[in-house]
Amino acid sequence: MPQKNTLIILLFSCLTLQTAWAENIDYSTWNRLLKTHVSSVNGGKSTTVDYQGMAEERSRLKQYLSTLSNVSQDQFDTWPKDEQLAFLINAYNAWTIELILTAWPNLKSIKDLGGLFSSPWRKEFIPLLGKTRSLDDIEHGLIRSSGRYNDPRIHFAVNCASVGCPALRPEAYVGNRLDDQLEQQTQLFLSDSSRNRVENSVIKLSSIFKWYREDFEQGWLDYHRLEDFLIAHAAALNLSTAMKARLKTDDVAIEFLDYDWQLNEKR
Repeated sequence: MPQKNTLIILLFSCLTLQTAWAENIDYSTWNRLLKTHVSSVNGGKSTTVDYQGMAEERSRLKQYLSTLSNVSQDQFDTWPKDEQLAFLINAYNAWTIELILTAWPNLKSIKDLGGLFSSPWRKEFIPLLGKTRSLDDIEHGLIRSSGRYNDPRIHFAVNCASVGCPALRPEAYVGNRLDDQLEQQTQLFLSDSSRNRVENSVIKLSSIFKWYREDFEQGWLDYHRLEDFLIAHAAALNLSTAMKARLKTDDVAIEFLDYDWQLNEKR
């Protein structure tokens, strides 16, 4: 019995320590910046960012980014999966805004920060988890390629500072509500007819589904075809019963809309 009690105490202590470490990430500054400078449009289906307001509070943004940079890989590895993913999504979104501010107000698109042979997403300027990383490192390396998360809904949460992107959520992502937050972002994005709609029996989708189709076909919730994902979200897409039936038999044309790379700035 003494050995059993000791084991229980050790297990409880480890769980408590993991939770405490995750809770030590203070998202309050980031949360306040988002609530103050991100405005919902069309019922939250899209958002705009007051980059001038962000620029005026850039010191606070940098303070928040420093708290993220202070997290070690060893510390990160002890966290529950949802805490890790929330941390990475918040990091991507916050450093994207910081990247925009490096050239604000003299840009009209995040692509202006790249060149003929360079990409803003490959610029290594982010001190995170012991390495200097790029936005691509966070999204494609830490989130997508790790195999740990396998949740295609992240594509409706990470924000590339463009009009064509899913909305930048006006609050921080947190582990204990992450599933609900991701699902809400998914519903909002899919229900936005400027990005996803049916026209003349053709389903027209955001280019996100073209670029990352494989993520929607890797077995998340047992979806192995993009069509399976669309059927499961038929209500958000406003798909008819007949259209759902046709999707089941691959009898629907799917086209992808052009992406709007204009800056998602408040106008």
